[in-house]
Amino acid sequence: MDDKRIGELEKRLLEMKQELLELSRASEEMRKPVALDQQSVGRLSRMDAIQNQAMQLETERRRQSTLQRIEAALGRISEGEFGYCLSCGEDIDDKRLVHDPSVAMCIKCAR
Repeated sequence: MDDKRIGELEKRLLEMKQELLELSRASEEMRKPVALDQQSVGRLSRMDAIQNQAMQLETERRRQSTLQRIEAALGRISEGEFGYCLSCGEDIDDKRLVHDPSVAMCIKCAR
């Protein structure tokens, strides 16, 4: 893979990282514990709030997992190991990297 293509994918990874960090900051309030104030909020509203909080926490867990994959891919770029399967060492197909530049394995090893 040539340096120009790696630069394009690195730029995309950095954009993905920035977007995830912004989403994480924007949803921070929704992940906070739900107050159990029975005077101002009814039982069903509280249950909805707890369910929404649980969904936000899971979404944040997935964001963090994706951020870890992005950081690992950026590390592989800086080490000159980007584009090679971590399992077998073969080249990862360009189409696969364009679809998701954070992948670490070729399609054969990923199965």
